Amino acid sequence: MKYIFLIFFMNLLPQYAGKSLRRDDSYLKTFEDIKNEIAGYTDIAKAIIDLAVHGKAQNRSYERLAVFADTIGPRLSGSKNLDAAIKYMFSALQEDRLENVHLEPVKVPHWERGEEFAMMLEPRNHSIAILGLGSSVATPPEGITAEVIVVASFDELHKRAQEAKGKIVVYNEPFISYGETVQYRSQGAVEAAKVGAVASLIRSIASFSIHSPHTGWQNYQSDVPWIPTACISVEDAEMMSRMSFRGTKIVVHLKMGAKTYPDSPSFNTVAEIVGSKYPEQIVLVSGHLDSWDVGQGAMDDGGGAFISWEALSLIKDLGLRPKRTLRLVLWTAEEQGGIGAEQYYQLHKENINNFDIVMESDEGTFKPSGLGFTGSAKARDIMKEIMTLLQPINVTAVYNDADGTDINYWMRDGVPGASLHDDISKYFWFHHSQGDTMTVQDPNQMNLCAAVWTVVSYVIADMEEMLPRPLASLQLRPQIPIEQAGGES
Repeated sequence: MKYIFLIFFMNLLPQYAGKSLRRDDSYLKTFEDIKNEIAGYTDIAKAIIDLAVHGKAQNRSYERLAVFADTIGPRLSGSKNLDAAIKYMFSALQEDRLENVHLEPVKVPHWERGEEFAMMLEPRNHSIAILGLGSSVATPPEGITAEVIVVASFDELHKRAQEAKGKIVVYNEPFISYGETVQYRSQGAVEAAKVGAVASLIRSIASFSIHSPHTGWQNYQSDVPWIPTACISVEDAEMMSRMSFRGTKIVVHLKMGAKTYPDSPSFNTVAEIVGSKYPEQIVLVSGHLDSWDVGQGAMDDGGGAFISWEALSLIKDLGLRPKRTLRLVLWTAEEQGGIGAEQYYQLHKENINNFDIVMESDEGTFKPSGLGFTGSAKARDIMKEIMTLLQPINVTAVYNDADGTDINYWMRDGVPGASLHDDISKYFWFHHSQGDTMTVQDPNQMNLCAAVWTVVSYVIADMEEMLPRPLASLQLRPQIPIEQAGGES
């Protein structure tokens, strides 16, 4: 058996000749050597921090984002605004003199909400603030007028299934966490339809509300009737819950003009600083360029996209060229389940062994505290050392698990991943709502985020060895079919 493995290993060697690819959880250098190598980047890290936080590049990512968001506005998948945003960024990256600026074509969903409104008719007239959920079907042209049943959970809905037939289900689920509570947005219409409801209204997945509905993607099932579905404000959901608890009959008129069109052409937007020694090896930094069709998409995910651009700009401004290629990808159609990223993965997965790390910022660019990281224990040790370079701005923590819809495809196959970890205490106040505007953004906090993103990506791209990962992750494995992957943030 050992001879078979030796033959296999020797066959691998030619394809890695001349490359730095020590990824089998062992080191060409001792860990002490690696610590010393990382310490050698102290002056470069300080120069990046000084330029981003105090120098000529101070506030640049914020100012660039403000012009973009104010000029383009929201950028829904399949929309003319998203097309304009991609053209804008393609030109801007070229003007920034980045390398290999290009667009990679993909197909993306095209859904439009159309005219929509909801009115409580009983026990009194009251205009209900709504936002249709992504992929929702329309009501009939005359709308739907029906009695309401209010539930706090799927369990309660199923227990009261006989009451729900022919009614509009209103979910007044409490916000626990986004990850736990978002199931009501994504599955609420399906569960309501299973018990014969004619529509569903979901309390917005938000930790705080000022009468603000928060939209997002939802999913139908082919074997369950498709009913119209929208989100409503926390305030309206709680009011109807109180009314229902008192035994008051509630009647609502709902009208939605949503339409789903054939998939539209779109693009992932790419730019690089080509590596000086191992140009075929990739350190990927990213954010998504699309947004929902409300607000400006400044927080989700304009900030993440623009600090990723800023990372390349800062490195270029300092005259640095790392050993590996630093690649910026601005994803399209993330909000519909990482559609652009999924197609990017399918196109580039044959080179998976050359991807050193994939990084995505998609949880705001508020005050940073560190990075979330997914990778081997030895890669985590290296990341912890790299983060010590950020002591001047007190951003040194490494948290468990990177988070990013667009980089999950790579991480599941063993590529190390990182995501920005920042103060998200107010993130879900504005998420997927009209409140996601430039007013949410803080230039000083974006400066700090850009500094973190740049130091980490540059050092990983310039170290002599790639981040280690188990040998098993370098071998080909069966891939999940494209239609089975996905998720939405």
